[in-house]
Formats: sequence, structure tokens, C-alpha cells
Amino acid sequence: MYVRDAKNRDEAWLLEHIEEMGLDERAFRSRDYVIAVEEGSNTRAGFGRLRVHKTDDGEFVELTGIGVLESWRGQGIGAHVIERLVEEAGDQEFEAVYCFTPTAPYLERFGFEALDDDEVPDALVDRLEQVRADEGEDATPLRLEREEFVLPERFRERFKAATADGGGAEPEVTETAEDFGIDPDEATYKYDTGS
Repeated sequence: MYVRDAKNRDEAWLLEHIEEMGLDERAFRSRDYVIAVEEGSNTRAGFGRLRVHKTDDGEFVELTGIGVLESWRGQGIGAHVIERLVEEAGDQEFEAVYCFTPTAPYLERFGFEALDDDEVPDALVDRLEQVRADEGEDATPLRLEREEFVLPERFRERFKAATADGGGAEPEVTETAEDFGIDPDEATYKYDTGS
């Protein structure tokens, strides 16, 4: 697995899955997204967006539209999408990254801290209200000091072995005589040595 910048050819795929997951597609631009891709098959597994808000008070950056296809969940893909977006925020010289989401505990694992409403920059208050109108009043404002980002090792290990079925390799099954309707205590075998 790896995470790359979205390309124009990803636009239809992104829009389909953004709509399917009910994620924010306002001011959609495919170039704002990154996509997690399975190396061998080139299958797209997840995505996320870095949205820059240019205001009179300066520029702010927000993580939004983070989604992982259901069959790929629980394998660290969302974590790596977030990591890539935070790196890109740093490349654009942002020190702080914001996110407004009803799933705050997930992002807090990576160093995001919940904000009180009055701690949200004035330039982003309308955005918070917009997210709450779309996703519910429990959407929490979060802020990450970029240098404080942490990716727990367990997410790295899951990401390395990610598969489309979400569970890795099938467990090995050992078949027994009972599986074939044979009572091993009563059956005799052609080559039974009697021991």
C-alpha cells in the first residue's frame, strides 16, 4: 500500500465514493485529494482532502473528506491518508491543521486536540457551522500542531499487510475425519496396521 496525490483520472472515482459515504464535496477539486492505493493491483482503497481556506485573516488548512472503502477498513489506511495530508500541510508551510468531525476520538489518536467553539479562528466559524449543519451538532472542532502528529506503530503494521477483504489471509483449515462423516473410533482403514 502507498498513498499518492490524486490525478484527474481519479475524479469520477472520488466523486462516486464521496457521495456514497455522504462526505463533504463542497468546492471539489481532485488535486486537493490523496488516495491510498494497493501496489499490486493498483486498487484504490481510501482518500482524503486538504482544503485551504483563504481569508482576510490569513490562510487556514483543514483535513476533510476522509474515507476508506468498507472492505479496506481497520487496516491503518485512514491513518496513512491523514499522515500524508499532514505532510502536505507542512510542505505548504502550515503549522496548524484543523478538522471538524463527529469522529473526534479517532483523530485524537494522532495528536489532534479538541477545541472549544470560542477557540476556533473567526475565519473558520462559518465552516464549523456548515459541517454541523451537514453532519450533526456533535461535530467537534479539532486542531493539530503539525509537529505533534503521531502515527502509532500498530497502524503502520496493519497498513503494510492491508488486503481488500480487510482481514488478511484466510485462516488455515484443518479437516478432520468427522468433517466427512467418519467416526474415527469405529472406522477401519484399508491400510490399518492395528497398532
